[in-house]
Amino acid sequence: MDKNFFVKSHGLGNDYIVIDSENITFEITQDFIKKICDVHYGIGSDGILVKYPSSVADFKLRIFNPDGSEAEKSGNGLRIFCKFLYDYGYTNKEEFTVETKGGLVRAKIEEKNKFGKAKVITVDMGKAIFEASKIPVKTDKKEFLGEKVKVGDKEYEVNCVSVGNPHCVIIKKELNEEEIKTYGSLIENHPLFPNRINVQFVKPISEDQAEILIWERGAGFTYASGSSSCAVASVLVKKGLAKNDITIKMIGGELKITVDKDWNIRMTGEVQEICRGIISEEFLESIK
Repeated sequence: MDKNFFVKSHGLGNDYIVIDSENITFEITQDFIKKICDVHYGIGSDGILVKYPSSVADFKLRIFNPDGSEAEKSGNGLRIFCKFLYDYGYTNKEEFTVETKGGLVRAKIEEKNKFGKAKVITVDMGKAIFEASKIPVKTDKKEFLGEKVKVGDKEYEVNCVSVGNPHCVIIKKELNEEEIKTYGSLIENHPLFPNRINVQFVKPISEDQAEILIWERGAGFTYASGSSSCAVASVLVKKGLAKNDITIKMIGGELKITVDKDWNIRMTGEVQEICRGIISEEFLESIK
């Protein structure tokens, strides 16, 4: 494999660039991340996935948002990363573990495409945590569910949960893209959330289906998010609005989420490679 090799893949329209930290000639700096994620000056991406050696799992993953900040966990990012590992021979096992900042993840290649590449992947996303201090939320309440919060000129009833990263789930009768694009950033950066927060507007359809719109911390409005889907499913189960197996529908596609009685979450969905190549010396020279 050539030095500075990269792969760009997407999970339901949520796209990431994957690189191996042991196969590059440059440092992963904030300036590099911002520039390579830019659609005009770089490759264009919703984030960067970087492989590192791990002492506690088969592999280690660090996830960087387009603004250069680091995310604890990403469901789509994890499936993309696992596809990269399997497709490019880092492992020939169909089940393996990945260390993330948000905890240890177990992954399984469920289905391959006609090229022998990973297509459908299940990842164990860990536990849903509703304890406010661990999300975290600035409150004296043990849990922050069904609480009214003033955001700009609106008041929302919010439900907060961590699935390895923090989420604010807002249940609505109807979904409106312009509304989440307008208020998503205000909620993300609300003083209640010291580490900022991911935001989802959700419209329950039935006990086993829901539609969502997503504002991703550090990335903005996005077509799909695995961790967001897990957060929504957990909140709906917690509030008695969904069964333990639920399909989450997003603009980019669907994910199957299972939440067991102990709040362990498993997520299954497709991933697809878009392109692969070499990060050029000219581009690297332009990095400050």
